[in-house]
Amino acid sequence: MKKIRFIVNPISGHHNKERFPGLVEKYIDKSQFEYEIVLTERGGHATELAKEAVSKGIDIVAAVGGDGTINETAQALIGTDTTFVIVPFGSGNGLARHLHLPLDAKKIITEVINKGETIRIDTCRLNEKPFLSIAGAGFDAAIADGFAKDPRRGFSTYFRVIVDKYFKYEPDKMLIRLDDGEAMECAPLFITFANSNQFGYNAKISPKASLTDGLIDICIFNKPKIISLPRLGTLLMTGHIDLAKKTLKILKAKKVSVSRKEDAVVNIDGEPIMTDKDFTIEVIPSSLKLMVKHSQSYR
Repeated sequence: MKKIRFIVNPISGHHNKERFPGLVEKYIDKSQFEYEIVLTERGGHATELAKEAVSKGIDIVAAVGGDGTINETAQALIGTDTTFVIVPFGSGNGLARHLHLPLDAKKIITEVINKGETIRIDTCRLNEKPFLSIAGAGFDAAIADGFAKDPRRGFSTYFRVIVDKYFKYEPDKMLIRLDDGEAMECAPLFITFANSNQFGYNAKISPKASLTDGLIDICIFNKPKIISLPRLGTLLMTGHIDLAKKTLKILKAKKVSVSRKEDAVVNIDGEPIMTDKDFTIEVIPSSLKLMVKHSQSYR
């Protein structure tokens, strides 16, 4: 009998989670699992609750919430034998979409927890801050900051923040150094460091990104002309943005260092965080055990 702890953020995203305990009680396979449900009370609490679960020898920890809750919970599980489950209740749900996970809590219980399988995925860290899916600097981070400060959620809010900031944003100069010694100066609209393929909402910034290749995709996106935006938006939402060769350059590395003129906000799994002007991102290969649907193909 395996033990599973559900860590629920009651206020993340825009979904009502009051029904969640009832769904677990009704649909979880009690011949396989004993379960408990705990609620987060403050920022960082999910990490504390996940660490406690690891120390108690709980087999599986499930994060019930948005990308922030998923990131906080996973931080305590990286490099352990504890298995992680994503129960997506956020807005964009980028990592869940990359993994083709159901966006329905009942199906996560019945198809992933009860009948799924366990794989190992890469994680990354920006300086000492772990992340699972996406980190970014430049306009990417400005969007994350604006979205976090807006009380509304959903794609319409995300799109509104993009439009509001786009015409005012002036790209900063950056120096990028890859682990193979390659170095380049650039002043892109943004740089995304992609472990998974998308920001969320199926907006795929690096369509061929893999969670299991031991590499990070460095997506250098130059500010396009306004006339190009409709085409680029279509390519982004249809998984073909990598065809926009004049606007987007994608490199791969195990480690990348970035230097800027001053400290600034970065986006880490959708959360805006102030970071030193110089930072390093590196991959931690096969460092997280994750439950997914059985027989699904993953990268």
